[in-house]
Amino acid sequence: AEMLGWPQATFASKIEIAADKVSVVREVDGGLETIAFKMPAVITADLRLNEPRYASLPGIMKARKKELKEIAADSLGVDLAPKLKIKTLAAPPKRQGGRKVASVQELVSVLHTEAKVI
Repeated sequence: AEMLGWPQATFASKIEIAADKVSVVREVDGGLETIAFKMPAVITADLRLNEPRYASLPGIMKARKKELKEIAADSLGVDLAPKLKIKTLAAPPKRQGGRKVASVQELVSVLHTEAKVI
């Protein structure tokens, strides 16, 4: 969505489309959030959006016999040039092991003097 300059809505549990506007209901920590925006847009779905259909055994057997048609990417008129460049790639620094303290008072003291977070 960012690269296309389009709005996005993630974890959609309900979608309503009216002309060129979309209204999406999504679940957030505080409850439900409704957002509206214009099309085109990128929307990702939550599991509650619909009920999945499960393949039946006869359908699976029929699908095994179907021919897979391959289409060359250049025949679709799509630009396959990479849009991102990786400048550097490195593993994160090794983390130091933690330590156990005997009491809450010692924990508060260590957080105050060594970690300087309180």
